[in-house]
Amino acid sequence: MHAPGIWGIIIVAVVVVLLFGRGKISSMMGEVASGIKAFQKGLRDEDKPQRLDTNAPVEAREAEKSKDA
Repeated sequence: MHAPGIWGIIIVAVVVVLLFGRGKISSMMGEVASGIKAFQKGLRDEDKPQRLDTNAPVEAREAEKSKDA
């Protein structure tokens, strides 16, 4: 089999635009972009160690320690 030529690619692109419409395609691309950003943010957050808030009341910090023990 051979690779599709320029006319084949153009016909497929026209059919896709007719089926989905320009608005639907742009909204899908926006959703894909936001998903990628959320994935990257999740990876960055996973690498950071969790810290206790130093401004929290002493009782809350002691309660956290007792839960871990």
